[in-house]
Amino acid sequence: GNEGVYGLQRAFKIAGVKYLIMSLWKVDDRSTQAFMAEFYKQWLQGKQPIPEAFRAAQKSMRAKSPGAYDWAGFVLIE
Repeated sequence: GNEGVYGLQRAFKIAGVKYLIMSLWKVDDRSTQAFMAEFYKQWLQGKQPIPEAFRAAQKSMRAKSPGAYDWAGFVLIE
């Protein structure tokens, strides 16, 4: 069927994924790289739980780029 993003999300959940980071719109590759690098830095080096690392990455990106287009499109689905 035509389930789109919901079907993709459900497929990952059925496969056992606990967290899923998705974007609501097409985000520039450089912004995506910067966001994910910050997220992994917070999660792996900062040893923060995934939801906290995600929020910290958003906060860091918001400080560097006040335009919401570069960071607000990412969502964490639990």
